[in-house]
Amino acid sequence: MYRLEDTYWWFVGRHHLVLTLLQSAYPAEQSLSILDVGCGTGAMSQKLAPFGTVVSADFSPLALSFSKRRGIGRLVVSDAVRLPFRDACFDVVIAMDLLEHVEDDQTALCEIHRVLKPGGRLISTVPAYPSLWSGHDVALMHFRRYVAPVLRRRVTAAHLRIERLSYAMTFLFPIVWMVRKIWPGRNNPKASLIPVPGLVNKMLVRLLTWENHIIKHLNLPWGVTVLCVAVRP
Repeated sequence: MYRLEDTYWWFVGRHHLVLTLLQSAYPAEQSLSILDVGCGTGAMSQKLAPFGTVVSADFSPLALSFSKRRGIGRLVVSDAVRLPFRDACFDVVIAMDLLEHVEDDQTALCEIHRVLKPGGRLISTVPAYPSLWSGHDVALMHFRRYVAPVLRRRVTAAHLRIERLSYAMTFLFPIVWMVRKIWPGRNNPKASLIPVPGLVNKMLVRLLTWENHIIKHLNLPWGVTVLCVAVRP
C-alpha cells in the first residue's frame, strides 16, 4: 500500500472520491478537526491536511510507522471499537474501507457517533456485494462485504442520519467482477492489485475522476464499493 497509494488507480480514485465529497460538504474555507480512522499507510491523511487538523488512527503499529514516513505527526494506535478520544471532538470522521475489517462494525459506528460533534459528518466506504467475496477479501482480513441496505441499517442504528448512500466504482464493476470470479487462483488468499501499464493506469484514474463528479450529484445503482455520508444530528 505504501508503495502504490499515491499512484495506483484504485487508491487515487478512492482518495479523490472522499476529497470531492468533503469539499462538497464544506465548500467554504474552514479549519476542520478530522479523524482518519483506519488510516493505513497515511496517503489519505496526507491529502486531508489542507482541510484542517487531522488525527490518524490505526490498529496496526506497522501501518502507523509507514504513515510516519510521510511526515504525519498526529498518530494514534487505536481499536475502532474503543476510540481513545473524548465525546464530540471531531467535525469529520473518515472511515475508508474500515468497517469490513471490524468484527463488531455496529459498535465501531456507535463509537464514530460518539466522537463526532453534533452536525459532524462520517464519510465511509466499504466493499460491495457478498457475491464478490474472494481470496482478496481473505488476504485483507475482511469479515464481510456489504450491500447498501445493510449499511443503511447499521448506520441508522448508530443514530447517524444518512445524507448520501451510493455505490461507487460503478463503471469498473464488470472488470472487477471478472477478476474476482474468473481469474485463476481467485480463491487463494492474495490481494488482487494487478499491475497495469502507466498509460492504462492514467486512463483508469481519469475514468474514476469522471465518475466521482457524477457521484457528487447522483447516487449510482451498483458498483464495487458502497459509499455513505452520514451526519450526527
